[in-house]
Amino acid sequence: MFGRKKPSSDSAIDIDPNSAFEMIQENKDNPNFILMDVRTPAEFEEAHIEGSILINYQAPDFRDKLQELDKNKTYLVYCRSGKRGAGSVNEMNKMGFQDVYNMTGGIMGWESCGLPVK
Repeated sequence: MFGRKKPSSDSAIDIDPNSAFEMIQENKDNPNFILMDVRTPAEFEEAHIEGSILINYQAPDFRDKLQELDKNKTYLVYCRSGKRGAGSVNEMNKMGFQDVYNMTGGIMGWESCGLPVK
């Protein structure tokens, strides 16, 4: 389901852009599902996936912002190409988040699949 690949060492799950799109559609009205963009504000303004929240991975208060989130919700994380997303997911795992997905390829992969951005 969702083209998921479970890593062996943590609770993060890698998910490809098409499967992420399906997951987003299935959770449109789910208040326990959070789509999180971890790019910079400038990148977010340029284009982002509709419904995503922005928490800048490069900001000095990144960890503080993560601490404010509900660790029991489901998070789908993406960045530009995948590196910051993976770093964010690793950090979230260390902090005790229970259900975290990393969209492989980031928004570049998303757009290359022809999926919509805002």
